Amino acid sequence: MKKFFTILTIILIYSSALIADSEIKLSGIYQGENLYVMNPFSPSGVGFCITEVLVNGKTSTDEINSSAFEIDLSIYGFALGDKVEIIIKYHDGCKPEILNPEVLKPKSTFNIESIKLTKDGYIIWTTSGEIGALPFYVEHYKWNKWVKVATVNGIGTPSIHTYKSKVHFVSGQNRFRVKQVDYSKKPRYSKEVFYNNKVPPVTFKPGNGKKTSSQIVFSAPTEYEIFDFYGQFVKGGYVTKVDVRSLKSGTYFLNYDNKTETFDKK
Repeated sequence: MKKFFTILTIILIYSSALIADSEIKLSGIYQGENLYVMNPFSPSGVGFCITEVLVNGKTSTDEINSSAFEIDLSIYGFALGDKVEIIIKYHDGCKPEILNPEVLKPKSTFNIESIKLTKDGYIIWTTSGEIGALPFYVEHYKWNKWVKVATVNGIGTPSIHTYKSKVHFVSGQNRFRVKQVDYSKKPRYSKEVFYNNKVPPVTFKPGNGKKTSSQIVFSAPTEYEIFDFYGQFVKGGYVTKVDVRSLKSGTYFLNYDNKTETFDKK
């Protein structure tokens, strides 16, 4: 009887070592690269920490009984840009380490096939080679800086895609570009496109350096930004009139059309 309980205890200990207590979930897209995993020993001393690896719900056939192994994604027939979910099950008391989780994160890989501005105020660009959906940011150079004026979600597949966004021209020369930023935080830009807008410059009342207690009135619709004396952003938009009654008394900087001026709030 004593021998029976000893054998039963060994079986229970071994069985408990095979049951996963925790899991790591990774979601992303396939970009032609595999994952590498560090796999410590199980806290029970029996085998390794990881008990199972699932790739899109299918049990991986990779050899996981090792201190380090590779999750080979190439065997699943994924196309570039396909969605991937990986679940790594492991014992409590230990934790595996994914050495390169960034391979599942979208990368900025777009190629610009064409980009142009239209007279009716649109920027249109065509891309190829996208792998993973990332937003495109449309930027307009004005007020001595690049200003984000629109966001367009990327499709994220390698085929040809055409995107379009409404923009507002300033008087005179206009410069635009398109940007993406991936997990590396390093932006990638399109080439710049230009448009010379032959309209009268926008003016405003009560005029540069003058005082107002209620509103600013532009001579034509324009994008604008207001900053306080300390450079803190106050408000902005695309309008012909700005209500300034809620502003505290003082001097403010006003970006509008293609210039920067000041006004005083009473």
